[in-house]
Amino acid sequence: MLFAAEEGGGGLAFPPIENIVEWPALLFEGNTLLEFNKIGVIHLLGLVIPAVVFFLAGRQKGLVPSGIRNVAEGIIDFIETQVVLPTMGAEGMRYFPMLISFFLYIFIGNITEVIPFFQMPANARMAGPLVLALVAWVAFIAVGVKHNGMGYFKSVLFPSGVPKALYLLVTPIEFLSTFIIRPFSHAVRLFANMLAGHILLVTFSVLCIGLWALKPTVIVEALTFPGLMLFTAFEIGVSLIQAFVFTILASVYIGLALHPEH
Repeated sequence: MLFAAEEGGGGLAFPPIENIVEWPALLFEGNTLLEFNKIGVIHLLGLVIPAVVFFLAGRQKGLVPSGIRNVAEGIIDFIETQVVLPTMGAEGMRYFPMLISFFLYIFIGNITEVIPFFQMPANARMAGPLVLALVAWVAFIAVGVKHNGMGYFKSVLFPSGVPKALYLLVTPIEFLSTFIIRPFSHAVRLFANMLAGHILLVTFSVLCIGLWALKPTVIVEALTFPGLMLFTAFEIGVSLIQAFVFTILASVYIGLALHPEH
């Protein structure tokens, strides 16, 4: 990622943005829909790793959990007590499998940002967050229609207690905010945070490499390298927080669809 300065002018040259978010194909080259690259590998791991963890945990016998079963039960308890019950109550447990899948899939897609070889969060590409946000969008609309019939749309677009004359203003706002802006903001929040963190880590990495190579400025390494370590630790926390935020927002949206009058 470090490019030598042109014409021996010294200094550092940073890679263009496309060089840190685009990756060559590993399979099916040719810029087609079947092209499979590092981002595809990460998304695949987001499906496989949770499945393996819960499969191995489910094979353990006995009342006292240990090892990987402790991990699985800890994740389950976290999503249940911190996401589902506070936002939907006990009736929200029917949507628990989808929400825990969101959390684990997103977390794995985020944490690869700080894992050697990968060093890229899959969710720093908009496609992944957008698909997840659309799944949540379809889910909360389906839940609203299932539990309230077509009256769900009436209760959202024409909230009770509003003077009829104001519906000319309120209804378009409710339509845009609930059915258009909500999935877009849901996706962009995850994408923008992960992309910004990735760019930050790349910047400090380039500085560390460049200042180590430029002998007269090596003293500055004492500042840049600790900064890189600090931001790496920070991004680990961000990876977890962003997975949690996306999941709890999806849970809130489903909860609102269950009881739109609230």
